[in-house]
Amino acid sequence: MPRPNGLARAAVRFKPSAFAGTFVALLLAAAVISGCGLLLQTGLTAAVPPARYAGAPVVAAADQQLHTTIGRGEERRTLSAAVPDRARLDASLVRAAAGVPGAAHAVGDVSYPVRATSGAPLTASGWGSAAFTGTRLATGTAPGPGQAVVGTGHGRVGERITLHTPAGERAFTVSGVVAPSGTVPGEAPPSGSPAPASAAVWFSDGQALALSGHPRTVDAIAVLPTKGTDPATLAAQVERALHGKAQVHTGDDRSLAEGAALPAAKELLIGLGGSFGGTATLVAVFTAAGTVALSVGQRSREFALLRAIGATPRQLRRSVATESLLVAPVAGALGCLPGLALATWWFGQLKEKGAIPAGVRLDTGPLPFAAAVAAALLTALLAGLAAARRPSRIEPGRALAESQVERRATGRIRTPLGILALAGGVTLTGVAAQASGETAANTALGVVMLFMLAVALLGPLLARLCAALVGLPLRAAGAAGHLAAANARGNARRLASALTPIVLAMSFSSTLVFLHTSTDRAAEHQQHAGLVADHVVTAPAGLPADAAARAARAPGVTAAVAVQHTAVLFADDDAGFLSATAQGVSADPTPVLDLDVRTGTLAALRPGTVALDANLAAAQHVRTGDRLELRLPDGTRTEPLVVATYGRGLGLSEVTLPAAALTGHVTAPYATELLVRGGEPAALAPLGAVTDAAGWSADQSRDRALNAWANTTMAAVLGGFAAVAAVNTLVMTVLDRRRELRTLRLVGTTRRQVLRMIRWESLLVTGAGVALGTGIALATLVPMANGLTGEGPYIPPLLYGSFAAATVGLGLAATALPARAALR
Repeated sequence: MPRPNGLARAAVRFKPSAFAGTFVALLLAAAVISGCGLLLQTGLTAAVPPARYAGAPVVAAADQQLHTTIGRGEERRTLSAAVPDRARLDASLVRAAAGVPGAAHAVGDVSYPVRATSGAPLTASGWGSAAFTGTRLATGTAPGPGQAVVGTGHGRVGERITLHTPAGERAFTVSGVVAPSGTVPGEAPPSGSPAPASAAVWFSDGQALALSGHPRTVDAIAVLPTKGTDPATLAAQVERALHGKAQVHTGDDRSLAEGAALPAAKELLIGLGGSFGGTATLVAVFTAAGTVALSVGQRSREFALLRAIGATPRQLRRSVATESLLVAPVAGALGCLPGLALATWWFGQLKEKGAIPAGVRLDTGPLPFAAAVAAALLTALLAGLAAARRPSRIEPGRALAESQVERRATGRIRTPLGILALAGGVTLTGVAAQASGETAANTALGVVMLFMLAVALLGPLLARLCAALVGLPLRAAGAAGHLAAANARGNARRLASALTPIVLAMSFSSTLVFLHTSTDRAAEHQQHAGLVADHVVTAPAGLPADAAARAARAPGVTAAVAVQHTAVLFADDDAGFLSATAQGVSADPTPVLDLDVRTGTLAALRPGTVALDANLAAAQHVRTGDRLELRLPDGTRTEPLVVATYGRGLGLSEVTLPAAALTGHVTAPYATELLVRGGEPAALAPLGAVTDAAGWSADQSRDRALNAWANTTMAAVLGGFAAVAAVNTLVMTVLDRRRELRTLRLVGTTRRQVLRMIRWESLLVTGAGVALGTGIALATLVPMANGLTGEGPYIPPLLYGSFAAATVGLGLAATALPARAALR
C-alpha cells in the first residue's frame, strides 16, 4: 500500500484531468480575492506627493474626515467618513503657529474660485502663498487693499478689473502681473498638475480671507522654518502650540491638507476592496469550495477501492490534504496574475473617471497575493476534507455500493442548516419590506446571501423538486427527454452542484444591475414630475451671486430660485455617517420645484431649518417639528428644525436647506443652477447657458453614469466569476459521466439521442437556475427598491432576456462540447 503522500502525487500526476476543474475554480477565487485585496490595500496606504504645499515643510490643517465611536465594550469601534467639501481651521490659530520656536513665518492659506466679468473661472488666494508656491512677479508690486495681482492676459498694471467673488462683485486695481511660469495658488486639479498661472488671481492676505465666504477660517496653515530648523522638530512644536485643534503634516502627508479628494478616494477604494471585496471573497470561496467538494465526490469509487484494499480513513484524509497542498498553492499563485490585471484595470478606470487623484498609485504589495494563496489553500483543504469525511469513514463494501448509485439521504446537519438559512431569508425579506431608505437596502443585502446559502445547503432537495416538476413535460420529448428526466431524479446531487453557481450568477448580477435600473428610472420620474421651471440656467464656474435677482427683473419672469448642490452627512448607528445629496435654495422653491411635499411647508425654510426626503426622515426617525443633527459640507455640526418632508428626494435632492445655511461651509459658494418660471431664454442668456426641463434631465442622467458603471462592473466581476464557475462545474459533471454515456451507446442509444439527452438536462439545470436566481433577486430587489425609491423594481425585459439567454447558452455550450468529446 503506497504512503498517503505517494497516493496524492500519483493521483495528480497520472489523473490531472480529475483536478482540472478544482484548479480552475481555485485560480478564479484567488484572482477575485487578490484583485479586491489590492484595491483595499491601496485605499489603506494611498498617498500622493503634495502639489500646492510642496514648498511648505510643515502644514497644519483640519482633519478631512469625521470620526465617531459606536458600540460598547468589546464591540466598540471607531468609524470615519470623508467630509463632502473641506474642513477648515479657525484663523486665530495662524498667530499661534507663527509664534512657535523655529518658525520663520506662518501663512493662513485660502483658495477659492472667482469669476471675471467675461465669465472666465479664476482661482483666488492670498499673496502670502507666494512664499511657498514659488509665484514671482513679472511686473508691478504685491497687492494691497483694493488691489490684485493677476496672471498674464487678465489685465495690466494700473487697470481696473471687476471680479465676482464669494462676498459679491468687487472692483480691483491691478498692482502686478505674475510670470507665466508662476505656480498656481489654488487647489491641485484632479490630474495632479498645476493649472496655468494665467487662471489665478492674488489679493492681500487679509482681503483674500475677507472675500473667501468664510472670513473666520482658513484652508490650512503653511509654516516655514528658520534656517537650520528640522521640519520634524518644527512640526512637533506646532502640534503642541495648536493643542490638538489641527493635524500637522510633513512629507507626503502634506497632500492630505490640500482638500478632501484623497480622503474621499481612500474611502471609495476601501469600500470597494472591503465591502464589495468581502462579498466577492465569500462568493469566490463559496463557489470554489463547492467545486472542490464535487471533485472529491466524483472520486468516491476510487476511495472505496482504496478502502477495500486496506487504506485507513486517516490515510485517505491525508491523501486528500496532500492533494490540496499540491494543487491549491499553484492555482492560487497563478490566479494572482489575473487578479493583478483586474485591479489594474479597475483602478485605471476609476482614475480616468476622476474618482481617484492621478497622483495615487496602485499598491501592489505582497499581502493581498499571500492572502489569496492562503485562501485558496484553506478552501481546498477544508472542502476536500469535508467531502472525504464520509467515504473515508464508512465500511468498504458500503462505500463501493454508494459509489455506484447516488445516496438519497441528505445530511443531518446540512438540511437543518439549509432550512434555517431559508427561514432567515424569508424573515429578513419581511423586515426589509417594512423598512425604508438605506435601512431597507442594507437589510436586503443580507437576503441574497441567506437565500444563496439555503440553495447551496438544500441543493439536492431543490434539484429533486425541479426534476419532479419538469419530469412530466420531459417525458413527452421522446427517449432523450425520458432519459434526461430519469437522470435528473436519480442524480440530484450532481444536478445541485451545477445548479448552485448558476443561481449565484443570475441572482447577484440581476440584483446589482436591476437595482441601478430601478433607482435610475425612479429618479427620472421624480425629475420629470418635480421640475416645473420653464428654464434652467447653468454656468460651469458658478452663477453670479445676484443671478436670481437679475433674472427676477427680466420681462415675464414670475419666479427665479438659485440652487446650489452639495452633500451633507448624517450620523448612523451602523455605518457611522451616511452621505445625502443636498441643495441650498435662495427662496421658497415651490414655484419652480414640485418636491411632492408630504408634511409641513417649504415656505417655512429659513436659517436654522431644513426639509427632508420622507424616506430619509423615516430612516433618521424624525418628523416635522423635530430637531435633526447633521453635518454641513465642511463637517460643521448643526441641528436645524425640520419644517417639511417630501417625496422626490431621489431625483431632486434628499435635503433642502436655505442657501444662507451653506454660507461659509463650502469652497465654492455659488449657485450651480438657476430655476426660472416664465420669461424668455434670450433675456436669461447673459447669466449662463439656458436649457429646458428635458435638457436638464439629460444632464442629470449623464451625472449618474459613474454609478451605473460601478454597478455594472461589480455585476460583471461577481456574475462573470459565477458564470465561469458554473461552466467549469458543468464540464466537470459531463466529463465524469463518460462511462455512463458510453454505456448508453452500447445498449443501443444513438449518439443523437445521447446529445439530445444532455441538452435537455442542460436546459433543465439552467432553466431551474434562472428561475431560482430570479426569485432570489426579486426577493432582494422588491424591498430594496421600495425602500430607496418608493416604487417597485424596474427590470427591462430585453436586459433580463439577455441575462437568461446568456445563462442558457453558456449551459448548453458547457455540456454539448464535452459530451461530444466523450462520445468520440
